[in-house]
Amino acid sequence: MKKILFKIPKFIKSALKEADFPKLVDRSGKTMCEIALIGRSNVGKSSLINHLLQKKHLAKVSATPGKTQLLNFFSIDLELALVDLPGYGFASASKTAQEKWAEGIETYLHKRDELKLLLILLDIRRLPSDEDLAFFKWTIFYKIPHLVVFTKCDKVSPRERDENIEKNLIRLKTINENKDIPVLHFSIKDKNSRKQLIEKINTQLPR
Repeated sequence: MKKILFKIPKFIKSALKEADFPKLVDRSGKTMCEIALIGRSNVGKSSLINHLLQKKHLAKVSATPGKTQLLNFFSIDLELALVDLPGYGFASASKTAQEKWAEGIETYLHKRDELKLLLILLDIRRLPSDEDLAFFKWTIFYKIPHLVVFTKCDKVSPRERDENIEKNLIRLKTINENKDIPVLHFSIKDKNSRKQLIEKINTQLPR
């Protein structure tokens, strides 16, 4: 795959059931590789997507956690697909609704052959929750290529950022048998964050 510049984003559709997931092809007619993003419902996922894709309102940002209730599919540069997965944690929705989201997420992550990279978003100000750890364990078990992205890094000092990343990694490595974990710190207020994330994504996508 050639380098993706993240210049031409396009919303494709929202879905929750496997039968409704789109079949996307690139310029050459081949099935698009996909990257997906997941994290707690207040982790700043929509803000990161809008910053990455340079479109303010492409992903909906809300003061109320849990607004993303479907899997949202986007195409990038007609070469790559990006999938915004529903957030977990603080979503103010019924248990039944959250169970449906969880089922949709699990179906996508377990069965979607197009998925080549998962971005796991963690709030730099907090240690991983039990849900974060359980999800990371699931990711390792199914051997899904992943990148841990620490969000909201503008809200802490550089020293706090580095210390908190180290504390998070100590917990995550207990699940990952102390293997190295690819990580990146991100802030929507830092112009270099977007560039660094794009480079990381391109590095980890299959060539």
